[in-house]
Amino acid sequence: MQQLLAVGLGGFIGAIARYAMSGIVYRYWGTGFPYGTFAVNILGCFILGFFAILSEERTVLHPLVRNLIAVGLLGSFTTFSTFSYETLMLVRDGSLLSAGANIAASLLLGLLAVYAGIVLARLI
Repeated sequence: MQQLLAVGLGGFIGAIARYAMSGIVYRYWGTGFPYGTFAVNILGCFILGFFAILSEERTVLHPLVRNLIAVGLLGSFTTFSTFSYETLMLVRDGSLLSAGANIAASLLLGLLAVYAGIVLARLI
């Protein structure tokens, strides 16, 4: 139960941070390109990579703290960071085929799923 609460609290904070940062970026850069989402995703990738090394190689953190930050906060701030980190770990472990498949399948199926959702919503 504590793990769920930690992830939930982190998710609450991450979602608010995503909303706030995207709004700030759009205010300054405009809405002609998804700058807000792009900025959030890239920043989230950087923070997850930085945090993963600090928490795994440099210091030992309580599992509640790790889950609050890595799963909750960064997971709701951007799931793209998790995708990127896990794909990079596949590359690090020598699973290049799996990494490539994850990239291709996530992109292709993600776009197809969005399209299917649009089509289904328009049919209703």
